[in-house]
Amino acid sequence: MKLISWNVNGLRACEGKGFSEIFKQLNADFFCLQETKMQAGQLDLQFEGYQSYWNYAEKKGYSGTAIFTRHQPLNVTYGLGIDEHDHEGRVITLEMDTFYLVTVYTPNSQDGLKRLDYRMKWEDDFRRYLLMLDEKKPVIVCGDLNVAHKEIDLKNPKTNRKNAGFTDEERGKFTTLLESGFTDSFRYFYPDMENIYSWWSYRFSARAKNAGWRIDYFVVSNRLTDSLAGAKIHTDIMGSDHCPVELELK
Repeated sequence: MKLISWNVNGLRACEGKGFSEIFKQLNADFFCLQETKMQAGQLDLQFEGYQSYWNYAEKKGYSGTAIFTRHQPLNVTYGLGIDEHDHEGRVITLEMDTFYLVTVYTPNSQDGLKRLDYRMKWEDDFRRYLLMLDEKKPVIVCGDLNVAHKEIDLKNPKTNRKNAGFTDEERGKFTTLLESGFTDSFRYFYPDMENIYSWWSYRFSARAKNAGWRIDYFVVSNRLTDSLAGAKIHTDIMGSDHCPVELELK
């Protein structure tokens, strides 16, 4: 079973850069999107054999998530069930027979860390939500988590130490999540691999120089590690400032 997650940074723009062809080429069972930046009815995107589920932000042209799936879910929920967090279209959960699949677009702490306090509350509430699911079935979480966990996960850790996405606070929350019973699937297979990133700034020719960050993840309940068959970051795929990340399950 193959799962793909991709922050498309505007699905309408990404569709103009070959999204549909890439979707078909990757041929996944589940294809999760973040930062769709659209409202219902703005783009008619359907693929044969797939159902799709959408969570739109109330604010136009902002945030938003979607999941395309070949497999009929038992249940679909949107958001965390917490009003403070559920206006920006950031979470979709599919309940499957043997697991939950959650796609998430984690709030960015923003320039000057003006949203860091909100981000810390989000992290705690999101972790509680995942642990609640995990009591019932193992969980697969994917998406743009807006944090580079370790120094190995970004090109310039020293100069980014107090910037959004690499603060001690954000990194600490990711550590806490892993210590709560979850595994970073890419690092499970490649604990020491360097210079592999999933996001590059549009500025300063960052992608050409591979001056990137690994902030897109598949994180799984520890009891799923025996089912992991592979993890991949498709650094060669364009269309967004992020690239797709992949998880393969036995």
